[in-house]
Amino acid sequence: MDTDAGCLSSYIVKIKRVRHTNNALRQTSDAQSPGPGCLRSDACLPHYATPHSAGADLCADLDKEILLQPGQRCSVPTGWALELPDTETTALVFARSGLAARQGLCLTNGVGVIDADFRGEICVLLSNHGHEDVLIEPGQRIAQIVFLPIRRAGFEVVEDLTETERGSGGFGSTG
Repeated sequence: MDTDAGCLSSYIVKIKRVRHTNNALRQTSDAQSPGPGCLRSDACLPHYATPHSAGADLCADLDKEILLQPGQRCSVPTGWALELPDTETTALVFARSGLAARQGLCLTNGVGVIDADFRGEICVLLSNHGHEDVLIEPGQRIAQIVFLPIRRAGFEVVEDLTETERGSGGFGSTG
């Protein structure tokens, strides 16, 4: 088995190098586009930074940097597509806490969900919630990906739900 940061992999996720087109470099109307020719020829593999990291780092697959001004958002390609080992596994893309804390760089959609049947390139939707410009550089670690088991639910319409002490209290109701 392959090792990463000194750990044996517990299961294998197949990944494929993707040669994205300009269409893969989508942006929102108020974001700067990486533009043509931004694809790196040597995209870094997702990798675990330490032996006990829960998430593998995803890197920006760019030939040149992107300047993301406060309030702007963009879709940053990683250069990789993946195949999950089964339909009971999902991949979740999370922000890197250091980028969020230091620069206000967060995922636009909060958490990216990658379904077992998706085969397209993993792109990271980033938003600059800070007060200063953020430079996203080629090969920079921009997000992390975590693999988790999932359970699909069936839904049953009922007249009443079981009573609990909390009841319908939410948004700070527990303290």
